[in-house]
Amino acid sequence: MNEPNEPLFAVQRRSGNRNETVYWKLDLLRDVDPDSDVLQPSEVNKLAIVKAAQILREGGTVAFPTETVYGLGADARNTVAVEAVFAAKGRPSDNPLIVHIADPGALDELVTEVHPAAAALMEAYWPGPLTVVLPVREGVLSPCVTAGLDTVGVRMPDHPVALALISAAGCPVAAPSANRSGRPSPTLASHVMEDLAGYIGGVLDGGAAGVGLESTVVQVQPDGKVAVLRPGGITSEQLAAVVGEEAVSAEPASVKEAGASPATEARQASAPAELHGAEAAVDSSVPRAPGMKYTHYAPRGWLGVVRGSSPQRVAEEAASLLQAAQLNGEVTGLLLFEEHKPLYPADPAACVLSLGSLSSPEEGARSLYAALRRFDEAGATYILAEACSYTGLGAAIMNRLMKAAGGSVIDAG
Repeated sequence: MNEPNEPLFAVQRRSGNRNETVYWKLDLLRDVDPDSDVLQPSEVNKLAIVKAAQILREGGTVAFPTETVYGLGADARNTVAVEAVFAAKGRPSDNPLIVHIADPGALDELVTEVHPAAAALMEAYWPGPLTVVLPVREGVLSPCVTAGLDTVGVRMPDHPVALALISAAGCPVAAPSANRSGRPSPTLASHVMEDLAGYIGGVLDGGAAGVGLESTVVQVQPDGKVAVLRPGGITSEQLAAVVGEEAVSAEPASVKEAGASPATEARQASAPAELHGAEAAVDSSVPRAPGMKYTHYAPRGWLGVVRGSSPQRVAEEAASLLQAAQLNGEVTGLLLFEEHKPLYPADPAACVLSLGSLSSPEEGARSLYAALRRFDEAGATYILAEACSYTGLGAAIMNRLMKAAGGSVIDAG
């Protein structure tokens, strides 16, 4: 494992031995119910949950699976424990954390009020990939969790391991994604170990995450309007089915136009310093929810999102840019949708990965982060990804792609 250079990250490592992170492989009975995982009531599983819960109660950190991605948990009331999460991830301290609970009744101790529209959404989609930002009760949670805000994002995950762990720990669990800050979120325990082994207390391996993208984050305004702060596993259409279409509003996404000609121009137009400056110009305030301010989910190579008036135009522009990049010595990567493969020449990039069919966005959501990590494994330095529609789960997929690309868009016309 490569040693990160950031001093903050080094605070968490006690030695160079990755085996300091306890790893538990759990058994799930996936054939019991085709629509959900069931935690097998074995002695091995029970012991793992008990030991992981003890680590949390004692102020340690444990990564665990949810239906969205793997989270890195700590006791949300314990500032030292929460600081350990920030240190392990190298996460900016003004980025708030989501608090996970195992029972809706736990809300009473955490927040001062719940708007009727928020209550209706929780009734419809809890447990599940929905985070609701609510007014926090003073003095209950570590101020590190809320980043000094008067609100907190809360959700009840729909995963047997997560629910068992939170229940056994007996505390609200603050848990961002269990990866290095800015890296693609982990959908497998192996992704967690790759990024954080030796930096955290333990990892509960419950298999692959089902949704593959983080939860939808919403905040209900006093007038009942539902602001979507981050699109995710619950679509705007699903929210509208509960509160009405006119009540749902989405936060605008920032876009940075990149050069559409030679690959070198695209790279220069989207240099890291410019990307950070662009994001700071868009929002220099403290974000109300994770994923609103900083570049996230990024592979190590440069990434641009290609959009256009037709799949043919997108394919032509992407193929041209990839060819130019290859001639300039780049290791190229292409992320496309299955229907568009015939539009490209043979071997358009050194590493070509598919997000599946446009007609099955669930497949794209599940495979996005793993694909971005695959580009790292291939050593890709110049990567292009096809854009998709912002409807349904496409909104969450595009949100993550745009964050991973730092907002860099190539318009194919």
